[in-house]
Amino acid sequence: MTDRKGNAIVHFYHETIGELRKVSWPTRAEAINLTRIVIVVLVAMAIFLGLVDLIGEQLLQLALGL
Repeated sequence: MTDRKGNAIVHFYHETIGELRKVSWPTRAEAINLTRIVIVVLVAMAIFLGLVDLIGEQLLQLALGL
């Protein structure tokens, strides 16, 4: 039973390595550019959601008369 389980783990490991070799990895420059894009979009969405929250809060306070 241990032999069979060990073989399954080794087989899984070899298949995983084989699949990772097929991946088209980005170059360093591409990875940096994509990271910058993600950070810019993240900051823009944070600002947008913060503004929506602030406007919603103000409207709610106005509606409730606080």
